[in-house]
Amino acid sequence: MARALLVIDVQNDFTEGGALGVDGGAAVAAGITEHLRAHRGDYDVVIASRDWHDGDNDNGGHFATGAAPDFVGTWPRHCVSGTPGADYHPALDADAIDVHVKKGQGRPAYSLFEGTTDDGRTVAEVLRERGVTDVDVVGIATDYCVRASALDAVGDGERVRVLTDLVAGVAPASSAAALEELRSAGVVTEDSASG
Repeated sequence: MARALLVIDVQNDFTEGGALGVDGGAAVAAGITEHLRAHRGDYDVVIASRDWHDGDNDNGGHFATGAAPDFVGTWPRHCVSGTPGADYHPALDADAIDVHVKKGQGRPAYSLFEGTTDDGRTVAEVLRERGVTDVDVVGIATDYCVRASALDAVGDGERVRVLTDLVAGVAPASSAAALEELRSAGVVTEDSASG
């Protein structure tokens, strides 16, 4: 049995002051770093995703153009490749990450399973190569990319746990609904101190 930590989109644009900042984002970044310092030995691999959108197009309709974003399927410009907004938040220890995944790149993408590594592998391929059977999911945002990534991990056959003190969502109601949906799909949701 091998375990992975999936770190979802802990980027400047998704934390306070960013283009799509969520409350608690910076605290999640710092909390993930603390968790890794205390529990790095629990994980055989740490995989982190970043939104990595094109700057010269609407990314398949993901960026709102000509109308206000609806914050459901269209969004303000965010996490444009090579900009500070796309960088990992400085409180996240990027040196603790083994595999970096970029997603988006010209199209809408929420789950880290939709992204690829710099050498073109999928997350599912990386998990199989490492013999991973269990994953812990942390990051931003509970009600969007964390939700999508955890559901895809279930679909990929892993046992999935979302560490609820190490996620931050766009809104309380949609975050609570996302966690309930995940529990219904078989995901364990618990505080990182639970074990």
